[in-house]
Amino acid sequence: MKLLVRVIEGRDIPPMDPNGLSDPYVKLVLGKQRFKTKVVKKCLNPSWCEEFSFRVDDLKEEVVISVLDEDKYFNDDFVGQIKVPISRVFDAPDKSLGTAWYTLRPKNKKAKNKDCGEILLTICFSQSNLLVDLQSVGDNAPLSRKYADIAFESPSRSTNGPGCSSSPVRSEEAAPAPSKDEKSHPQTLASRIALMFNKNGDIPSATTNKLPDILEPPEIDNPVGDDDKSDEQPSSSNFEEVMRSMEMKEQGGNIPSSLPGGVVLDQLYAIEPHELNSVLFSPDSSFFKSVTDMQGSTELQVGSWKFENGGEQLKRVVTYIKAATKLIKALKATEDQTYLKADGKNFVVLSSVSTPDAPYGSCFRAEVLYCITSGPELPSGEQSSRLVVSWRINFLQSTIMKGMIENGARQGIKDSFEVYGNVLSQNVKPVDVKEISSEKEQLLACLKVEQQSDWKLAVQYFANFTVISTILVGLYVFLHISLAMPGTIQGLEFVGLDLPDSIGELVVCGILVLQGKRVLDLISRFMQARVQKGSDHGIKAQGEGWLLTVALIEGNNLAAVDSSGFSDPYVVFTCNGKTRTSSIKFQRSDPLWNEIFEFDAMDEPPSVLEVEAFDFDGPFDEATSLGHSEINFLKTNISDLSDIWVPLQGKLAQACQSKLHLRIFLNNTRGSNVVKDYLSKMEKEVGKKIRLRSPQTNSAFQKLFGLPPEEFLINDFNCHLKRKMPLQGRLFLSARIIGFHADLFGHKTKFFFLWEDIEDIQVVAPTLSSMGSPIVIMTLKPGRGFDARHGAKTQDEEGRLKFHFHTFVSFNVAQRTIMALWKARSLSPEQKVQVVEEESDTRNLQVSEDDSIAKNAQEMDEDSESKSFQTEESGSFLDVEDVSMSLVYSSVLSVPTSFFMELFAGNDLDRRVMERAGCLNYSHSPWESEKPDVYQRQLYYKFDKEISRYRGEVTSTQQKSRLPERNGWLIEEVMTLHGVPLGDYFTLHLRYQVEDVSSRSMGCSVQAYFGMAWLKYTRNQKRITKNIFLNLQERRLVMFSLLEKEFVTVK
Repeated sequence: MKLLVRVIEGRDIPPMDPNGLSDPYVKLVLGKQRFKTKVVKKCLNPSWCEEFSFRVDDLKEEVVISVLDEDKYFNDDFVGQIKVPISRVFDAPDKSLGTAWYTLRPKNKKAKNKDCGEILLTICFSQSNLLVDLQSVGDNAPLSRKYADIAFESPSRSTNGPGCSSSPVRSEEAAPAPSKDEKSHPQTLASRIALMFNKNGDIPSATTNKLPDILEPPEIDNPVGDDDKSDEQPSSSNFEEVMRSMEMKEQGGNIPSSLPGGVVLDQLYAIEPHELNSVLFSPDSSFFKSVTDMQGSTELQVGSWKFENGGEQLKRVVTYIKAATKLIKALKATEDQTYLKADGKNFVVLSSVSTPDAPYGSCFRAEVLYCITSGPELPSGEQSSRLVVSWRINFLQSTIMKGMIENGARQGIKDSFEVYGNVLSQNVKPVDVKEISSEKEQLLACLKVEQQSDWKLAVQYFANFTVISTILVGLYVFLHISLAMPGTIQGLEFVGLDLPDSIGELVVCGILVLQGKRVLDLISRFMQARVQKGSDHGIKAQGEGWLLTVALIEGNNLAAVDSSGFSDPYVVFTCNGKTRTSSIKFQRSDPLWNEIFEFDAMDEPPSVLEVEAFDFDGPFDEATSLGHSEINFLKTNISDLSDIWVPLQGKLAQACQSKLHLRIFLNNTRGSNVVKDYLSKMEKEVGKKIRLRSPQTNSAFQKLFGLPPEEFLINDFNCHLKRKMPLQGRLFLSARIIGFHADLFGHKTKFFFLWEDIEDIQVVAPTLSSMGSPIVIMTLKPGRGFDARHGAKTQDEEGRLKFHFHTFVSFNVAQRTIMALWKARSLSPEQKVQVVEEESDTRNLQVSEDDSIAKNAQEMDEDSESKSFQTEESGSFLDVEDVSMSLVYSSVLSVPTSFFMELFAGNDLDRRVMERAGCLNYSHSPWESEKPDVYQRQLYYKFDKEISRYRGEVTSTQQKSRLPERNGWLIEEVMTLHGVPLGDYFTLHLRYQVEDVSSRSMGCSVQAYFGMAWLKYTRNQKRITKNIFLNLQERRLVMFSLLEKEFVTVK
């Protein structure tokens, strides 16, 4: 059983120093257990807000709480004390004396000064520790804190009294003497060496907490497990039957990406995928034994393939003795091989190799991923296969030797797979990529443009009822004229003017004139179309970069708009403001083109290809649209576009179900240089160095938004999305998109739209609702970006969506990057010049009106930015998963649950407590209902300089809801730090669970959980986590102690 004593504050402490003040601190003694609070300098009304936990062995003992005045050169002066018998606390209701003021007494009755002041304490029994070890945070380093052993340094904080300040804690408490059993087990030399080399001083043992497997790739659905037992085994060792049974199972559609260690083998082979799979992994194959023999390994034992986990996983175990090297002796290796995918065309095997006898072998495993996919068809018509082998080191425990282990493994794996590739080339014929044509060239080589003579086109164009009937009527009229005699002049006629003499003659004349006009129009259109029947087919692209090639094969069921029941269709392709036009096909509803169009190379990959089919009506008439479509390269895999039927949109096209047959190819002729060149160009626009992100970072970014492999991340910023309630998340910028992702209280919000969709970007001055930050408003073009409309603030009558972003960590950098990418992507040269002129005019006007304010704000932002940049590492964005929350505070407060919730009510008590805890300029939004019984609000405040020397700012989102079937509340909070180094690398997550205590008439149980979501990697994660944890821990104690004091005052 443990006794909990919370020392909150004191009042009316007598002055003990010549200056009329005191430097008080509190000393607590129970048996041999001693504790001491921090010293509050020059104060008569000190505030300590600290908790201590005593182990109680005898109810007859008493706890002595003394207040002393620190003296720098002499013994500390005694102020006063109180003695509380343990039995008094045990016999009290709920085993708690609550929170109350206690009068300090002198040591003896003869003391001259009997007025020793008062002290506010909370004394009660607690079955659980106040603080729980912080596990699974940062690098899984335990940050447990036991008050019986350690006293940490608290940051200085101002108190109630004028000129009051506090000093760090002095460690004076004496821990209980170790028992005889503890003394009989001294620390051995081996354990001391292990402590030196093992990170954080953690010695692996049977009681070590299981570490989260943060290194497992998200693509791998069935990781290798050591504890799985065989549930099902094939009746025979027939490898082909096992593969057929695997093909019948449902498997994921995506092939896992290469492991982060790198690719050690990437080769095409003249063999089909299933045959290559048999060569590498069939039990009957001698390839594996040949490889181990060449590598010098011995005692090879290959297990049979077995189904495990209810037939979900196909695994086998291979063991062998690895040959000795110059540095490492021969040792046993166990290789667990697991099939992740086997669908007949693609095969993926994950191999996990453990070498426990190697130095630090129990701390890591080497993992190798084998991917067998279909390759291009060979000139001989045979199918080829592609084998890609990648690796990584999966560390099971943190160790200081991590870098040395990775470097040694890298060279060893490279040498091993060099032998592996040589042996495989002796068994299977490798294919040189240069000897075979690409898929693009193969598909386009078979296209032949249909050649038609002018006479053949004329026959097809004029062989219709209108032309034939007009010719027959014309012949009939000429025959009539030759046979008839001239009529007499009558009515208004005169010589040379012969008018119709009846209604019938008038109708006949009108019909003849209309028929003649239609025939003349047909002849005119044919002659004009004949001149313009050529197209952009065959025009080669120029330059290097992203090369877009479109092959227009044919059309199907195109709408007929001519009276003949056909149309004269042609197709226009538009990409990045450039157009390519096909030839005109006369009188066709199912035209055949077989034409190829190439767009000049672009610096960045294209976003959209617009396709529209028209009916030719002559060069001076407006063409009739037969349908249109849009191909979004960001939402479609490039490989799927190599042969695709595109349905057309529009009234005519949808009525006829029109579609076009296309083949689209997008190639990068510069390789990786195109990305570096683009970033270099953007750096000049932004005025700040832009890092080239790692492949792992880009892969996580692509997976987050479902983007194709050619998309690359340029920058990302912490910010708020303003809707009904501000939503805290992260803004991602790439060459083609701007995306937003938030994961708040388990509710994920994700969307993106194209730079080309943006019509205008405006910056609005800071407002109270934007928490003092400028707002970036992005207005999309009418009808664009509807997939992202759930993130828009408003939508006008014309269908324009408006997105509001604010509270950037570094607003200047974010604004410059956004404007530079928008200008480079969506504006024409004339529009760019206009935007630059408008910005220059606005900037000059703003400087002339408010020069001093702008200058100060810019200096503060640049100073914060420079500090952040100086401490910034080449970290990479990590995919945001569910945050691991750890219990860090558990206690029973002497206040009811309803009064505790006043701390989150937004009233004067909320403000007073937060300001006393070091939160300046505290402001909050009202609680708003997000769902039934779920409420949410926003907070904003600045740190006092004694809390953070950077005086950073905090934007926070709180959500509260009632606990199901219990009388209590659940409060969740997500915090973002601004203006502090590496503040955009993480977000803080807090959770409070408050409920009534059934065993007490008055009191509430409070449990606090803490977690950090790391958005980027930094080697300082452990240090930052510990620093923030201690700071938050101190502030929680202050807040809860002040809350108990307010409750006593109210009573």
